[in-house]
Amino acid sequence: MGSKLKARLNRIAQTWGPAWLVMIADVDAASAITAADTGAQYGTKLIWFLMLLAVPLYVIQEVAARVGAVTGRGLGELIRERYSRKVAAAAAVPMAVVDVVSYVVEYTGIAVGFQMLGVSPKLSVPAAFLAHLAVVFNKKYAEAEKPLLIVSAVFSAVWLAAAYLTARRGVVFTPFYFSTAPDFVFLLAANIGAVIMPFMLFYQASATVEKSTEKEHLWAIRLETAVGAVFSEIIMVAIAVSSIGVGLGALDFASPALLSRGLAGVAGRFAPAVFGVGLITASFIALIVISLGSCWGVTEAVGWGRKHWFKVYLVESLPAALVPIFSLNLIKLALNLMVLQIVVLIVPAVILGSLAADRELMGEHSLRGFNRFIYWLFIAVIFATGVVSILPTFGVSL
Repeated sequence: MGSKLKARLNRIAQTWGPAWLVMIADVDAASAITAADTGAQYGTKLIWFLMLLAVPLYVIQEVAARVGAVTGRGLGELIRERYSRKVAAAAAVPMAVVDVVSYVVEYTGIAVGFQMLGVSPKLSVPAAFLAHLAVVFNKKYAEAEKPLLIVSAVFSAVWLAAAYLTARRGVVFTPFYFSTAPDFVFLLAANIGAVIMPFMLFYQASATVEKSTEKEHLWAIRLETAVGAVFSEIIMVAIAVSSIGVGLGALDFASPALLSRGLAGVAGRFAPAVFGVGLITASFIALIVISLGSCWGVTEAVGWGRKHWFKVYLVESLPAALVPIFSLNLIKLALNLMVLQIVVLIVPAVILGSLAADRELMGEHSLRGFNRFIYWLFIAVIFATGVVSILPTFGVSL
């Protein structure tokens, strides 16, 4: 192996973590439910769309990582410094509020996953809360990253296994489908919301800073972001495929027993256990990444500093952990949350684009030319899809 290639591989190993974990956390319980609903309703007809979403996912997250690497500061801190504390709070606080709902979904995903393995939510949710508490209380990103990378490997394997168990029973692949029906557009918007969430912008910028990755190594960050974007969408496809044939009646996350029977009837007796482990690992990784992204975003935005991370986490997550102990009515909440993410994403995404295009701040690494056009195009399309999907709620049809 040449010395130059060895040096590049070493650099990739040293910088690897932030982009990969944020992409894996992107496939959280809510995203898994969205993908499962997609597969149950449309089979393989939307695989083309799920894979297409890897492109905007890469473009937007690469900008977040670039801003962190070049400036050495998190997104919340940058917004506060370049604009004002009020503007920073306007970008970060709505994200934190939505994250409370995200916590509910993640803890519920853990509860459902464990129930599919025969463990009561009264045991699984408190255990997950305490495990999450231990990681966040530590406050050291580097130490939290290592076990999460291992969990992400398990996470990836189980979803791919779930897809295999279904596909081997015979899946008819339909390459393309599109409709302007309101329900179809809503599901498209839910998948868009599932692929790009506000916490991801704050997390990848701040985690890149915590990792001490410098602008000279942007090529390694871009490679990791690209690999993570493609792989996360492959996992979304795997979840969709694993849900083919289950039927919406059996795709009942409020009844893990019914869900288990539906999965076993279609994909075999091992499918419920595999699906359950997938939900547990997806939800736990997302809990860590969302909490770090939210805590970083809020404390940086208002200038509180690291000592208040844990307080923000407790205010957000403690009430959320109580909900799944008493209720598992998850699927409608998850889909609506995904569309809501689009609305909350707009403010931080617009500010991120403006910061990245600031040549005084970013120098030669500023967002310009075709890259700048593509970034704003994707933001506009994402926002427009979200608006179109919620218009029927207000009695407006296109």
